[in-house]
Amino acid sequence: MSYLVSLSIFPTDKGESVSQYVSKVVKLVKESGHPYRLTPMATIVEVEDIREVFNLMEKAYKILQEEGCNRIYTVMTVDYRKGKSNRIEQKVKSVEAKIGEVNKL
Repeated sequence: MSYLVSLSIFPTDKGESVSQYVSKVVKLVKESGHPYRLTPMATIVEVEDIREVFNLMEKAYKILQEEGCNRIYTVMTVDYRKGKSNRIEQKVKSVEAKIGEVNKL
C-alpha cells in the first residue's frame, strides 16, 4: 500500500520570502528516509502508513515554532492506493508511456 502526499507547510508571518523556513522542513523530509520530490509549490512524499506523514507534520510544526513562526499555513493532499508501492516514480512513468517524455524536476 502507498500514500502519496503533497505537502506544503510555511509561515505566513515572516514576509514574502520564506525559503529559509521551508528549507528546514524539506531537510526534515529528506532525513526521514522516505522517497520524496521537491517541487516549486509542494514536497511530495511517499509513505506506507499515513501516521508517518502526521509524524513528519508534527515535527515540521515544532521546527517552525522553534524558529519563532507564530502563524503556519498547511496544505496537504493524499492519494492512497492499496497493493502498490514506488508510485512516486511509477505514476510519472505511466504518463510518459502514453505521451513520451515529460518535463520533470
